[in-house]
Amino acid sequence: MTISIITACFNSVSVLRTALDSIAAQKGVSVDYIVVDGGSTDGTAELLEVFQNELVANPRDGFSFRYVSEHDDGMYDAINKGIGMAKGDFIGILNADDYLDGDDVLERVVSGIQDGSNLDCVFGNVRFVREFGGRTHRVCFARFWRPWMLHWGYMPPHPAIFIRRCRFTEWGGYVPSRKEYRIAADYELLIRFFCRHEMSYRYIPVCTTVMRMGGLSTKDVEARRKLNEEIIKGNRANGYFCCWPMLLPKYLVKIWEVILPRLGLT
Repeated sequence: MTISIITACFNSVSVLRTALDSIAAQKGVSVDYIVVDGGSTDGTAELLEVFQNELVANPRDGFSFRYVSEHDDGMYDAINKGIGMAKGDFIGILNADDYLDGDDVLERVVSGIQDGSNLDCVFGNVRFVREFGGRTHRVCFARFWRPWMLHWGYMPPHPAIFIRRCRFTEWGGYVPSRKEYRIAADYELLIRFFCRHEMSYRYIPVCTTVMRMGGLSTKDVEARRKLNEEIIKGNRANGYFCCWPMLLPKYLVKIWEVILPRLGLT
């Protein structure tokens, strides 16, 4: 089994190397790694060329790497390009400023897939840090998540989700236009896959990804307001009722996600 990982980036030279190295360090699994750069001008494309040359000089069995650097219509358009290039059985997304939480993450993901029967999706947990190697400030646990929670503003962590590649062909990719979804095209896709198409899934007790705090959807109050607007829009676009009051309970869960690491319960 091969896992395709897609990283979409733009002017990410200061953080991208940790993502690249975390993928290259994976053991015991066949990996198809694709980076789609939006035509960066800060040295990102040069870093990708250096990384590619390192792999040519020191090839690894079961590891393939490809990248493109060209203009796109934002992150979700770039991810769609990566999906079109992917060759793996399952696809996962790794943001440019995030990294996998250990060198056996994808091996454990594959084990979780193989333990299930005809699964379309597996997902795990993520933890948040302020800087590379820093202490955990928040842990997003997906163990008790269920699809109905999407209507209440709560989704499994996107970087911890791995979906069978053929489902993107059958059910479509991310809405690519920034005019439609600037922040939450991933949310709309999950509503479509989990709720409309009843995608089969399994939770795996693995922290797959370490995320740096301050991402696009959480960087300030305006970003959170825009995120919630797009969550409501994504639900309604797929035929499900959703409104602002329904999104409030999710913040109680997020409070616990911050408290638990401080209690050592991670």
